[in-house]
Amino acid sequence: MAKTQQCYTTEQIEQLTRQWVETMVVGLNLCPFAAPVVREGSLRYAVTDAQGSEPLVAAFMAEVELLLAASEKEISTTLFVVPTGLEDFYDYLDHLRLFEELLEQAGLEGVLQLASFHPGYLFQGVAKDDLSHWSNRSPWPVFHLIREAEMERALTHYSNPEQIPERNIKLLQELGREGLIERFPPFADYC
Repeated sequence: MAKTQQCYTTEQIEQLTRQWVETMVVGLNLCPFAAPVVREGSLRYAVTDAQGSEPLVAAFMAEVELLLAASEKEISTTLFVVPTGLEDFYDYLDHLRLFEELLEQAGLEGVLQLASFHPGYLFQGVAKDDLSHWSNRSPWPVFHLIREAEMERALTHYSNPEQIPERNIKLLQELGREGLIERFPPFADYC
């Protein structure tokens, strides 16, 4: 599992998250829409030190407001990184549901959506040692705030987006656990 925030500074947490995005997400093309955002510098890394449900909700909603107030060119999308307090995957999932409900209550359904990443990510109904989980494994618990309009535009330029998960699983299986660790050595610490 990921080390807690006490082991890393906020800057180190952001740097390791950047390294994961550049090496795994963009480097392996796990998300074909990520490269332009990274290249343009419009991906925001928001590392929070909030702990406990209420402070975490306040920090999350502040990031939502910041994203909505910015132009897509300034901040296309945000990775809300929670290094402490959601190490347990099921606690993380509880917060994912809570954050989705908050977006809905704020009238942002259809405006923003969340993608989820966690060091211990597990797809339901899939064997724990299956490499498909690694497509959603990150150094820290992460909630990815995505502008739906931007995603819809990106999808119009990509044929067969429904095949992305299958392609990713095949690639991860070809690389194998050792190949993934070789590509991104921090995986050895938390997977």
